[in-house]
Amino acid sequence: MDRIVVLGGGESGVGSAILAKVKGFDVFLSDMGKIADKYIEMLEKWEIPYEQGKHTEELILNAKEVIKSPGIPGTAPMVKKIEENGISIISEIEFAGRYDNAKKICITGSNGKTTTTSLIYYLLQQAGLNVGLGGNIGKSYAYQVATEKHDIYVLELSSFQLDNVYDFKADIAIITNITPDHLDRYDYKMENYVKSKFRITRNMSDEDCFIFCSDDEITINHLNQIVVKAKKLPFTQKTVVEQGAFLKEDKMVVRYKESECDMYIRELALGGKHNVYNSMAAAIAAKVMDIDNQTIRTSLATFQPVEHRLEKVLSVGGVLYINDSKATNVDSAWYALECQTQPVVWIVGGKDKGNDYSTLVPLAKEKVKAMVCMGVDNTKFHDSFKDIVPIIKDVKSAEEAVRVASSLASVGDVVLLSPCCASFDLFKSYEDRGRQFKEAVRNL
Repeated sequence: MDRIVVLGGGESGVGSAILAKVKGFDVFLSDMGKIADKYIEMLEKWEIPYEQGKHTEELILNAKEVIKSPGIPGTAPMVKKIEENGISIISEIEFAGRYDNAKKICITGSNGKTTTTSLIYYLLQQAGLNVGLGGNIGKSYAYQVATEKHDIYVLELSSFQLDNVYDFKADIAIITNITPDHLDRYDYKMENYVKSKFRITRNMSDEDCFIFCSDDEITINHLNQIVVKAKKLPFTQKTVVEQGAFLKEDKMVVRYKESECDMYIRELALGGKHNVYNSMAAAIAAKVMDIDNQTIRTSLATFQPVEHRLEKVLSVGGVLYINDSKATNVDSAWYALECQTQPVVWIVGGKDKGNDYSTLVPLAKEKVKAMVCMGVDNTKFHDSFKDIVPIIKDVKSAEEAVRVASSLASVGDVVLLSPCCASFDLFKSYEDRGRQFKEAVRNL
């Protein structure tokens, strides 16, 4: 019996371990940190041996293959030892794909991937299809392959999940856009990050479809240097395309083969220029899947926004509080600021990933009346915005951030949590940060 070791005891790792158990492997899971109670319950239910708080070499280096959770960097000492011992390292996505014959719609990008993934999943559900949602969102893809049966999977894939993908193949691949993010994991080289994103197109054939933003310079520059065999379907707000999606006056138009669907921009459930791009990508995928126009229009008009992404929380004392905790990079925060029409008290901060805040300066100058920096080290924010934003305050918690922002806001203002950074200096995750923010707003 071949031995598989899983590194990481979160959603991805536990799902992988369960699939390996179902497929008859000798499985062991190891996590350097503490495993959450709900995942311990799952491991014990499936009788999978595990350890937490350490990596025991003799229990790991005897594996035929290691499934590495995406949050573990390639520089981790145990990962280096596994490589030195010639043991192959794969991702959950690669492993689960071996046992899944379903059609796979895979979405990546620096921004918009969660919204686009959720939109496509909603569209396919509304069309009555048997569809699963996984990857970087929802339940583990591997766990679903082990315990459920879907005809289609819609998978949000981060660059970390794509790094250890080799034979996995998407039927429809989408790159929403590419902007600098996670450069700390890619030797601070943008080209490494771009190549990681484009791994989503690996193994595609001319029967498959690649959907991408032709307005995104980084995407286009790389696409011009490589060969992608799949049919190319661009979406754009700047020009007209024969196949794909574009704007025509006040409508979004989607064309695929001989079929066309159009819809007034004002009818889209999600507002803002960035969400028009997300809606375009989702609509193209729906056309490729042969979903009728009425279902596409109705779905795009009735979709509910994703939690932690420009989520309107409450109006308190005439001030609107918006939770955009999912904005973990500069480009996400740019979109969040760009669509604000009222003066902004902007809550930022967290673990910097090699960010350059210069692109935010013009918007901050135009829209931001005060900043609240919620992080362990806020020096870079002060240096970047001290000559632009008149008031900059430092805080150490979501509760303090909301309290200070409330004192700085006037009737008609917006308090916007759009941090630009990862959450790991003060919070467990961006979800934890967003929920603490919402709780603090409700307690005002």
